Amino acid sequence: MKNPYIKTSFGMYLNYFMLGMINIIIASNMGNLSANYDQPVERISLLVSAIGIGKLVALFFAGRLSDKLGRKPIIITGSFLYLLFLIGIPLLSSYPVAFALAITAGIANSLLDSGTYPALIESFPKQSSSATVLVKAMVSIGATLLPVILAFLASHDLSWGWSFYLLAVLFLISGMYLIFMPFPAVNTNDKNEKTSEAQDNRFKEKPKFWGEGLAIILIGFTSTALFVVWQTWLPELGTGFMDLSENVAVQLLSYFSIGALVSVLLLAVVLDKFIKPITIMIIYPAVAFVSMLMLFFVHSYPVVIVSTFILGLSTSGIFQLAISVMTDFFVENKGTTTSYVNIAGSVAFILVPIITSSLVGGIGISMTLVFDMVIAVLSILLAVFVLYRGRKVLN
Repeated sequence: MKNPYIKTSFGMYLNYFMLGMINIIIASNMGNLSANYDQPVERISLLVSAIGIGKLVALFFAGRLSDKLGRKPIIITGSFLYLLFLIGIPLLSSYPVAFALAITAGIANSLLDSGTYPALIESFPKQSSSATVLVKAMVSIGATLLPVILAFLASHDLSWGWSFYLLAVLFLISGMYLIFMPFPAVNTNDKNEKTSEAQDNRFKEKPKFWGEGLAIILIGFTSTALFVVWQTWLPELGTGFMDLSENVAVQLLSYFSIGALVSVLLLAVVLDKFIKPITIMIIYPAVAFVSMLMLFFVHSYPVVIVSTFILGLSTSGIFQLAISVMTDFFVENKGTTTSYVNIAGSVAFILVPIITSSLVGGIGISMTLVFDMVIAVLSILLAVFVLYRGRKVLN
């Protein structure tokens, strides 16, 4: 029998296709936004922090609302809430209002996450991993396409604001579409709780929350930080550090997003069958560190393209793997412990643009690379510790 929720999933995936564009739309329009709001680029980058603030605030109530009210109203509300951000940012010229609208976008993001992931798992219980991996794939596709749209607008002398308005129209269509689509009943019974005793047999000793648990939470911060630095500063690095033209520098985001998409598809194939998540959590930051070293010392355009692609590949998916590993260690309190990882990621979304904008304003754009290399090393050390504890704790 055909799954009745396939058409519903189309609307949910469309949201994340657009979300992939929204994730980099501020970085892609730094110069335009700076002129529109009469603010330096360092302050424009803080709009990314504002999105993180909104995400963090909403994390404390979005999940509960999703469980209580159902996935459908939460997802639709998130879709419509994005309209305020997408219409208001190019239309208005007040920076404080833009900051408030960015907070609204962060709340919308959390609403989509809190409704979409459970809805997909409940819609496709036998293919839940593939269904959720496709979310990351759609985000990467959207992020790959946005620079192409911006290049088209620039080549035809069209306003950069149309990139925002186009997404607003698509979110309106998606929200209206999902109103008429069926959603599965909320599944409040966690099947894993029924097998908690069998799960306990996997442990040699009880995992320590303030040991490996805290380390995984910190990886939630570092993995997000690795990604956010590039989403925020890659075009500015291209123009200010690698001497690329503005249009060419924006195109780097496409190479980065293609790398992220390849990573998602690769992980879907190799995880658990050939390699463990914790191993990827060590390898990826190490590869990212080497790529950043290449970018720091070699500014040849082919090297820049390859390094940017590899950075997209090696910084995407670590956060999701951290959540997976967290549930392996703490099977009885998955909801609570994974929320800590999500909160750490949201904190990174807030703090990283603030820290990097201070470094850029005080020292120079190259400090974003140095900062991210430090984060990569810290991420490796944390993952090595988790691997060590896993061998001690797990049978």
